[in-house]
Amino acid sequence: MKRDRIIYWIATATLALILGFSGIMYFINPDMKGAFLHLGFPDYFRVELGIAKLIAVPLLLVPQVPRRLKEWVYVGVGIDFVSAAIAHASSNDPASSIITPIVLFGFLIVSYVYYHKINIRQTGIA
Repeated sequence: MKRDRIIYWIATATLALILGFSGIMYFINPDMKGAFLHLGFPDYFRVELGIAKLIAVPLLLVPQVPRRLKEWVYVGVGIDFVSAAIAHASSNDPASSIITPIVLFGFLIVSYVYYHKINIRQTGIA
């Protein structure tokens, strides 16, 4: 049980740090505007995605967030990571730009699986 909690919090904290950092960078780093244009996205999408990532951070970290809402956060972040890998691959970006969101998706899966392991033990509900 303790091992499961440690794995969950390491994966979730890593995700939250990366989401928070990238969400902030979307607003303060002028190069991000060019990066989104390079990928073929309009500038307003950068703003939407930055806001969504900043909202996702507390929703992932706060244990009192309702399960159903947390499930949707996991879905949204998963779609973000998969879409990022596809966008970078479609733009012929370096392999590191494609692999990074895939690795982060792995952290997301670990966090999700261990979130459910912990909750099933606590509540007895699958």
